[in-house]
Amino acid sequence: MASTFQNPRDPSNPPPYPPDHHHHPSLATAAAAFPSHLDSANLQPRAMFICDILSRTTAADVESTLARSGIIPTPDLVEEVLKLSYSHPASAVKFFRWSGLRCKPTPYAWNLMVDVLGKNSLYEPMWDAVRSMKSEGVLSVSTFASIFRSYCSAGRLKEASMSFDVMDRYGVSQDAVALNSLLSAICREEGQAVFAADLFDKAKAKVAPDADTFAILLEGWEKEGNPTKAKSTFGEMVVRVGWDPRNMSAYDAFLTTLVRGGQPDDTFKFLRVMKGKGCLPGMKFFRNALDILIHQGDSKNALELWKIMVGSGLVPNTVMYNGMIALLCDSRNFDSAFQLLDDMPFYGAFPNSTTYNTIFECLVKNKKTREAAKFLTEMRKNEFPPSAENCVAAVRLFFNGYDPEAAMEAWSCCLEGEGVSRKIDECANELLIGLNDLGRLSDVRRYAEEMLDQGVRIHLSTMEKLKKTFYKAGKDEAYSHLVRRVRKDHRD
Repeated sequence: MASTFQNPRDPSNPPPYPPDHHHHPSLATAAAAFPSHLDSANLQPRAMFICDILSRTTAADVESTLARSGIIPTPDLVEEVLKLSYSHPASAVKFFRWSGLRCKPTPYAWNLMVDVLGKNSLYEPMWDAVRSMKSEGVLSVSTFASIFRSYCSAGRLKEASMSFDVMDRYGVSQDAVALNSLLSAICREEGQAVFAADLFDKAKAKVAPDADTFAILLEGWEKEGNPTKAKSTFGEMVVRVGWDPRNMSAYDAFLTTLVRGGQPDDTFKFLRVMKGKGCLPGMKFFRNALDILIHQGDSKNALELWKIMVGSGLVPNTVMYNGMIALLCDSRNFDSAFQLLDDMPFYGAFPNSTTYNTIFECLVKNKKTREAAKFLTEMRKNEFPPSAENCVAAVRLFFNGYDPEAAMEAWSCCLEGEGVSRKIDECANELLIGLNDLGRLSDVRRYAEEMLDQGVRIHLSTMEKLKKTFYKAGKDEAYSHLVRRVRKDHRD
């Protein structure tokens, strides 16, 4: 099928490899909806017209239809059309041949053609195109990178490896860039890091790996969660390419694999070594590692990692603080949680409603009555009132802890906030029952009147609980007045 491809004249230097295409639109809808990686507003009308022809015309009639169109192809037009041609490879080949008779295809267009064929598993025509490219001297590593990706995405890893082996026959060097392209394509496929590592072991005698080679392999071990293999690869990386702060992605992947694999001691050991070599990983690692430890509920190691991060001059944001504070509170390490809260402004991270509500909720949940009451006052002072849900729980806690003043303050917060109406009603009823149980009937009456005026719904079941106390205190008339208002409210 070599004759399928019109040979271009002397090629120019090849441009970067075209973007990867995982999902390609139907050409029938190309004029109406272009792929996300293309800006339809910038597409040439001629490209849209040609795409319409390719989608509506049989492959046998494409060239004659294009010849009658009167369109004179240009290199950029050819590239635009090929980017939209993945759904119709046969028509794309016909278009490529037709356009090649009228203008010189760019190396980029050649690579696109190879990619279209490979992604459609048309391997024989793909290799025909490669042979044509060789004869014209436009083959590059980018071409083989496309071949690697096409084979690997189809699960044909051995063919991808064989393609690497024959590169030199086509005049393309088997260098580190080529090896990295192959390893990257393999590691993108689920569960294939071992295959990549085995291939690397065979190729490294001929091809000197670079830092990117090891970063790709380490990211593969991270994806598959294999700390044992990651340690082996990391050790070889240090021997072969040494320490280099520019190789941050490799360090991030390696350490994240250790953290996720439940090896915090080794993580800290390597962190100390890296810090001494001036290769401490960046915020990406610390953020991901903390997320993992928080998810695992490992407050001890999370706090240790936090200290290393902050001590190295990295500045966590409010979201990271909130995650750590929540973990420490869940672990009942309130002293450390309060310390982080106090530290936030010094590091340019300011607490928000989530920060305060996280601490308050944990204090209430753990029945820290005195601490919760004190913290509630601080929350109001800093204009971060508790949520309606937290207010309900707090009112219940404060009455159980014989602190009605704090319960009334929590009710005030609930009323001031933006809680759900049902929760406000629930909080109100908890307050009335708590005051009633303490015999503070004047407060019950005052709050009940205010609640009814504000549209808060008092439950009939609550009134039944108040009845005995009011009657016993000889306040039958006051109770009757309240119950009439409550019943009227329920009828309305």
